Amino acid sequence: MKRFLIHSMGCKSNQFEGTLISENLVNNGYSEVKNIEDADFYILNSCSVTHKSDNEALYLLRNSKHKNSNIVNILTGCFAQIEKASLLEYDFIDYVVGNDEKLNMAKVIENKVKICVSDIMERREFTYVPITDTSKTRASLKIQDGCNNRCSYCIIPFARGNSRSAKSDFIIEQINNLVEKGYSEIVFTGIHIGLWGNEFGMTLLDLLKAVEAKTQLKRYRLGSLYPDEITDEMLDFLSKSDKFCPHFHLSLQSLCDKTLVNMNRHYSVEQAMTIIEKINSKFDLPFIGSDIIVGFAGESDYDFNITKSNLEKSGLTQIHTFPYSVRKGTVGETLNSQVDDKVKEKRADIIKSISKEKYYSFIDKNIGQTARVLVEKHPDKHSGFLKGVTDNYLTVILNSKNSNLSNSFVYANMLSHNNGIISAEIKEF
Repeated sequence: MKRFLIHSMGCKSNQFEGTLISENLVNNGYSEVKNIEDADFYILNSCSVTHKSDNEALYLLRNSKHKNSNIVNILTGCFAQIEKASLLEYDFIDYVVGNDEKLNMAKVIENKVKICVSDIMERREFTYVPITDTSKTRASLKIQDGCNNRCSYCIIPFARGNSRSAKSDFIIEQINNLVEKGYSEIVFTGIHIGLWGNEFGMTLLDLLKAVEAKTQLKRYRLGSLYPDEITDEMLDFLSKSDKFCPHFHLSLQSLCDKTLVNMNRHYSVEQAMTIIEKINSKFDLPFIGSDIIVGFAGESDYDFNITKSNLEKSGLTQIHTFPYSVRKGTVGETLNSQVDDKVKEKRADIIKSISKEKYYSFIDKNIGQTARVLVEKHPDKHSGFLKGVTDNYLTVILNSKNSNLSNSFVYANMLSHNNGIISAEIKEF
């Protein structure tokens, strides 16, 4: 039996697709292993958001050959899609497989085609692949792919193509199948889920209404949304739902209007701050995460300090930040006034510090509260106690080792936290 090891980098969509690759191979007679030394094939499902992720992919592939000289290295994902045949110049890469082709990896391996990457910009329909994996407590379900925006810094539309949505009937069918298999929570993912349904005259809110009406799903979360995609109607619906988890992730990228214009983002700081304020007023202790890029071309100290000040004032819970990385083929590559790398790193450290302070402050607000917790299938690897996730996306360690509670909901009192690790006491189940 042929054996494989797969590693998925980057976003939740990529993680989801990694599961589909594994399922495809297992269903075609392959066996998944955990160590490079035991594998015949190493599949790297790459990310290409930054140069750092590209370099990491090359390092992992080179290292796999070092550990197992007989292994066949297969590079797929966004890095493979963008760079295509040029990657075969590296002697440690055996196959390069595109984002569409990777979903039938067994066929690619069988056909022994060294470069298997189609023009994804010509893709007009969502690629439908059912998921059956039951190894995790919370399932991801990809409902959309691609992006129609052309943000100045971003290479992803060229790796993923234009926006394509899964039809609602397929999504409902997948949810019902997952619920039947025992899943209580699903995370709806995509490259730009706020665009879901545009091509057939529907909106993401239409889908969420259908999900609540036509499935027995107990709770769900949403992937990243732009501030201008969250309407008052959506907030009203979600705030009254007993299935929606009060957990938002906002794709902000900056909180300086000048930088947002340079990035080709189509909302203002005022819009973003208003949405954050509305979310906090509509929900009880909502988790509001965000993305911020520092050091985009032309971002002066003054511009950065505007973003810094607005982040400090905002009601955000957590901020994922990273230094701007110039990507070949984007508008950002052509802009003057590129920011020095050391300045970028310094700015990133400042935002990380703000994020840590906000996150711990948010945890403090939750201490003493009672929360609904979905218990994970596997206990905390350090303590052996059960762990779980609250509706508002906090990971807690529970005062129990009762495995019968795995994959079930309990109510727990948030007792204390140590460096962000929350201890909780089960109240009832």
